[in-house]
Amino acid sequence: MSDEKVPFLDLVTVHRGLQDEFVDVLKTALSTAGFIGGPMVQGFEQDFAQFCESRICVGLGSGTDALRFALIAAGIRSGDIVVTVPNTFIATTEAISQAGAHPDFVDIDERTYNMDPGKLRQYLEKDCTWDAGTKRAYHKRSGSPVTAVVPVHLYGQMADMDPILDLAAKYNLKVIEDACQAHGAEYFSKKENRWRKAGSMGHAAAFSFYPGKNLGALGEAGAMTTGDEQLAQTCRLLRDHGQSKKYFHDIEGYNGRLDAIQAGFLRAKLRHLKKWNGQRREIAKRYNQLFAGTEGSITLPHEPDWSRSVYHLYVLRVADRVQLQKQLDEAGIGTGIHYPIALHLTKAYEGLGFRAGDFPVAEKAVSQILSLPLFPDLTSRQQDRVVATVLKSLSVASSLSGLSGSSGLSG
Repeated sequence: MSDEKVPFLDLVTVHRGLQDEFVDVLKTALSTAGFIGGPMVQGFEQDFAQFCESRICVGLGSGTDALRFALIAAGIRSGDIVVTVPNTFIATTEAISQAGAHPDFVDIDERTYNMDPGKLRQYLEKDCTWDAGTKRAYHKRSGSPVTAVVPVHLYGQMADMDPILDLAAKYNLKVIEDACQAHGAEYFSKKENRWRKAGSMGHAAAFSFYPGKNLGALGEAGAMTTGDEQLAQTCRLLRDHGQSKKYFHDIEGYNGRLDAIQAGFLRAKLRHLKKWNGQRREIAKRYNQLFAGTEGSITLPHEPDWSRSVYHLYVLRVADRVQLQKQLDEAGIGTGIHYPIALHLTKAYEGLGFRAGDFPVAEKAVSQILSLPLFPDLTSRQQDRVVATVLKSLSVASSLSGLSGSSGLSG
């Protein structure tokens, strides 16, 4: 088998065939001087809203902007509690904090790595009290109102949204989807008896177009989707210094605008996204087939029957992640860890008072997960090499473990 390097992500090949389209975008921007806002942004917003089966899209500077502005526009206020999960990129909780709220956590489902609706129910029923007068749940320990929940659609798979939305309706919570890894992912709603797209189920949703995403810009970019025109209009104000028109500021805002050239690049790439997502699903399916029979040594990604994942990442779990990653690295195979520490234990949140053991499912998962190469142009030969190296590493580890146990080499 070839010793060619296998990158974790290939952002060169995917763009090579789109160069003419990108040049057309640049020519349009140069000929019109339309660099901020304008037709290219509006065109992308219309196309992405349609892709997400959402009524409205607001283009923004980043996924963090999208989540922050969505929370603010949804009415989240200073001192509120917003509940999310501890195994996500810190941008999720940064957006909560920057909206003036306090992040709190519930544990995850061990198989999907997404929010466990049962743990959310337990949090609302046991850790909170309900005030019928204000129609709010209040956290018992802090006394703060719990006003929103942010389910994270991690690795390209949507959270179990029906029970989350039921709880949100019961406890008067806003639901803001963190869909930054889930462009095109789908969820079968038994309540509605139909498939729903990521970004179409909550009060609003945040998307990131960081270059490595399934739909990635050639720089920073993001978007918010919603069916609420007032929420969308507030986000439009927030992204542009609160301006309803030039130099007339209705509110204090931010600089969170989507660059027109990036919007043009994204619009060009959006036409290919369904195909790319299909290729990702096929690659993930082939990984599953190649790893068949490794149960016990490898935990493969779990895709429930209500989910159509777009496999932003293909994430294994193994007992000795460090050794496996080392051997893959030595073989010239790129990997990633998404993410190596649960947020409640990271230094940035020491002041929140969480301890090891508070969210045991997430804590165990982050010590074992490893993301393998997955991108639309990954070849079968590259994939075969990845799998062979993983299996060889695990076979060696198993042999050493057996030798250690039988010969007393462990001590």
